[in-house]
Amino acid sequence: MEIGKNLSEKGKKDLGIVERAKKGDQGAYAELMDRYREPVYYMLLKMIKNTDDAEDLTIEAFGKAFNRLNQYSPSYAFSTWLFKIASNNCIDFIRKKRVHLTSMDHAYANESGESVRIDVDSGTMDPEETIIKQQKVKMMRKVVSKLKPRYRDLIEKRYFQELSYEEIAVEMDLPLGTVKAQLFRAREFLANLMKNTKDSI
Repeated sequence: MEIGKNLSEKGKKDLGIVERAKKGDQGAYAELMDRYREPVYYMLLKMIKNTDDAEDLTIEAFGKAFNRLNQYSPSYAFSTWLFKIASNNCIDFIRKKRVHLTSMDHAYANESGESVRIDVDSGTMDPEETIIKQQKVKMMRKVVSKLKPRYRDLIEKRYFQELSYEEIAVEMDLPLGTVKAQLFRAREFLANLMKNTKDSI
């Protein structure tokens, strides 16, 4: 694959890392995340105005980009491609959230149509949804159990016990920044494990 003449030196270096990642070099994936994690996060934070959502969307963006790495063309910078994926994913998230909130707002006003069936935080699900959720939780717990102890503890506290970042920091006696950074890495490992688990099914 020839390096595009229009790429900057930074772009050419990125391309080299991407090529290593395509060959299965896990260190290359980590290198790409280290280079662009913060810029992507801050771009998404400006769009979404919520730190937790921005962090979750950041890991989603990298996950989508890494899964589509073979679709990347060196005719433009990797960073441009990555930011496009991240922003599109964020727009989809905002759109879905807005539709959901709108439906909930109209749930009591409209006595006909689908909006009537939406419960505001009632937690009620039909039998099929309950089974699907149970299967997802079961698979998630199985995958989480494969993580290193410190990452496993972080994921369990954040997603199963639903503790805030601040509560986790206090409980584990860690600086807040460390909790956020380690949770980010834990989600990265978890995403890779989940992908491998799905691929092996």
